[in-house]
Amino acid sequence: MMMTKNIKEQFCSICLLASKKEAIKKLIFSRPTSGEIKKITCRLVAHRGRRLLAMEYSLPGDTVSHKNLSEEEIPGEISSLLENYRQANLITTLGDAEWKTAKSGKEILLGGGLLSRLEGSSPDFERAIEALDKKKNYILTGGEEFLKKLGISSADGRVHDKKQGKFRQINRFLEHIEDIYDKLPSEGEIKIFDLCCGKSYLSFAVYYYLNEIKGRQVSMLGVDLKRDVISWCEGVSAELSYSGMRFICEDITKLSSDVSPDMVLSLHACDIATDVVIDTAARLGAGVILSTPCCHRYINGKIVAPELKFITDYPHIAGKLGEAVTDALRVLRLKSQGYSVSAVELTDPENTPKNTLIRAFLQKDAKKEELIEYRATYERTLKLLLGDGAADYLKEIR
Repeated sequence: MMMTKNIKEQFCSICLLASKKEAIKKLIFSRPTSGEIKKITCRLVAHRGRRLLAMEYSLPGDTVSHKNLSEEEIPGEISSLLENYRQANLITTLGDAEWKTAKSGKEILLGGGLLSRLEGSSPDFERAIEALDKKKNYILTGGEEFLKKLGISSADGRVHDKKQGKFRQINRFLEHIEDIYDKLPSEGEIKIFDLCCGKSYLSFAVYYYLNEIKGRQVSMLGVDLKRDVISWCEGVSAELSYSGMRFICEDITKLSSDVSPDMVLSLHACDIATDVVIDTAARLGAGVILSTPCCHRYINGKIVAPELKFITDYPHIAGKLGEAVTDALRVLRLKSQGYSVSAVELTDPENTPKNTLIRAFLQKDAKKEELIEYRATYERTLKLLLGDGAADYLKEIR
């Protein structure tokens, strides 16, 4: 704690020097005295050689608005915000500082020593500045017609604020498609199933990418149990004239195909629906499986292994174990079915908490004895974890 006659001015001076030194990572104003803006988050950025403070206002209804301040406007704005908020946190490359007002009305400054560290910093210290000019090179621009139809972009091609996470998620998934493109047929039609497709964001994105960008002929089948969702998808594909897309309302466990799909997709199929997707894809002999699990409720509370009681006794920690165990079992089961498998991060964690991508490729030269060993390990592990409940689990996912 640092005592001074004017705490606000002290904190303001630290913020301004951090801005001048280009050391600001984040500046957050919270606990408003009045008004509807709950929180303001600021980042130091640069645009065309000018230093700016990019501000994001958190509004009611989980909406946000943005504003950029010029270097000349920063001092006055910070001083004004300190009058309207009861707490401000400054995070820099050289340390942090916090200003707040206690219940008694007394002002407190923590980390005041940051000022002297900033004053003594050399010109070559690590900088947190982020250039606005340096935009992420996404595969999609936001102006694609299918994004407008899906409600992700406005009619003029601007991605809606509330859909930014979904937009980044779709782009990242297409990057994964780009990574495995050489695993798909090099010529002829590419046959793809999206199982438990929902509103088929991925179906439309992958179809567009392969058909429009890669110039490939695509046969895309979306399958879901919800008739209203299937009707909606059919309407969107008709409006887009995506002739290679079709949708059916059917239980995927009853799905059959004369020709194995080249790829099976599944985005956030709920709980053991992901297991059903994976088993269906393997049964159909899919060449590539890309599946992102959703919730992991089934195994939570069912683990009976006494060796794990020190974890399962604590519900919050047990939930994390259940998630890890469920996905690891999926990987092991796919290996027993002749796939090489990896589990990777789908996208930036801030875009979605459901962030694991199970990626599997069918191995035509898989050795029978290895598959038998994988299966034995899978069944042994399942029995260890679930005891007599292992048989019920296997019935549920088939």
